[in-house]
Amino acid sequence: MTFSVLKRSVPFALAAAAFLAGSAAQAASFDGPWTVIIVTQAGNCDAAYSFPLQISGGRIVSTGGATINGRISGGGGVNVAISSGASSGRASGRLAGYSGSGRWSGTLNGARCSGRWEAHR
Repeated sequence: MTFSVLKRSVPFALAAAAFLAGSAAQAASFDGPWTVIIVTQAGNCDAAYSFPLQISGGRIVSTGGATINGRISGGGGVNVAISSGASSGRASGRLAGYSGSGRWSGTLNGARCSGRWEAHR
């Protein structure tokens, strides 16, 4: 499978999608750089995207021009909303240790798509 590296704002992420509630100290254990891969399973979007994200204080920090609203819970729960221009999406799932996974859905350049995501650091 070929992965496209998204060099501009990420239209969804984990994102991936507000993150689930949890203690700030536990959520901070996920702080640092992460690589996220979103895989399209339904819709007319590229097969996959790979992009970097940063988590700081349990919050996802945009590394591009995307608007990201979300948090990591102390237990690793993920629920995030991302938008960039006319593209937007939501993602949910879970991080554990140095990896994570979940589901996403959204609209990218007018195409409605959905699939799964994986993250690692």
